[in-house]
Amino acid sequence: MPHGTTPESRSHKATPVGGVLTGIVLATTSFAVFALHDAGIKWLVADYSPWQVLFVRSVVILALCLIIGRRRTLIQTARSPIRNALFARAIGLLLAWLCFYTAARSLQLAELMTIYFASPLLVAVLAVPILRETVTRLRWISILIGFAGVLIACRPGDLSHAGAIGLALLAAVLWAGSMILIRQIATREPTLVQMLTSSAGFVVMTGATMAFKWVTPGLLDASLMIGIGLLGGFAQYLLIEAIRRAPASVVSPLEFSALVWSFLLGYLIWADVPGLHVFGGAVLIMVSGFFIVLEEWRKARIARAEMPAE
Repeated sequence: MPHGTTPESRSHKATPVGGVLTGIVLATTSFAVFALHDAGIKWLVADYSPWQVLFVRSVVILALCLIIGRRRTLIQTARSPIRNALFARAIGLLLAWLCFYTAARSLQLAELMTIYFASPLLVAVLAVPILRETVTRLRWISILIGFAGVLIACRPGDLSHAGAIGLALLAAVLWAGSMILIRQIATREPTLVQMLTSSAGFVVMTGATMAFKWVTPGLLDASLMIGIGLLGGFAQYLLIEAIRRAPASVVSPLEFSALVWSFLLGYLIWADVPGLHVFGGAVLIMVSGFFIVLEEWRKARIARAEMPAE
């Protein structure tokens, strides 16, 4: 990492290596790690406040950033011309996490994730007016299919978990806004600077509540909290690197791949067997994501075919 913090050095550092397909691989891996991370947090919030779990998680990620980036990353963060935008993103992400993990207390993991997948669909829609990204006819069709899946998963007419479902949907909206903001600033700062800023903001905001929320965990739960921080840091790094390489409207629908892991982990850990409405919604959402990947693969083939031979 360069010592200087000039615009030139920032631009050079932020230039990603690899193309859209590399971004797809990184994003898919990130979402698999996030699924395991989410299962761990769902386990913990049954006994601990989401504020405490997020506090420990953020402390671990912040420590990782400082160990890897050291003084140079601190200087870059302090001098960043977009640090206000980075902190704004941190606030949005914190609110999204709190809504999501509060809802996790009442919903099955598979149901929670299926409803939450309104988020990448919202990103694909918002990317058009905000990021000026082009969304093709096939992608619009896939978005509509995905939204139909979310609506089915929300169990229209069943109000027994209306509050939890509402929190999951609000988390999806907040996450979509954060994804759009990441896309706007992702190439302007190194990934470690973005992670350090978010984690520092999380530590400050959640740490302010620890006098009221802290419950001393046992060895197993403390180890799980630390492990969640390690998984979260790794997944965040992969996701930011993916967004630096591929359009937000392409990366976000790939989050649908986490549905498979959520169904599997929910069954293995809690013996959850989702209802037909969750399965039906998840199938439609995954079909939507498949169309997105298929379209990007086709575009990559055309681009390679049009490249002049050396």
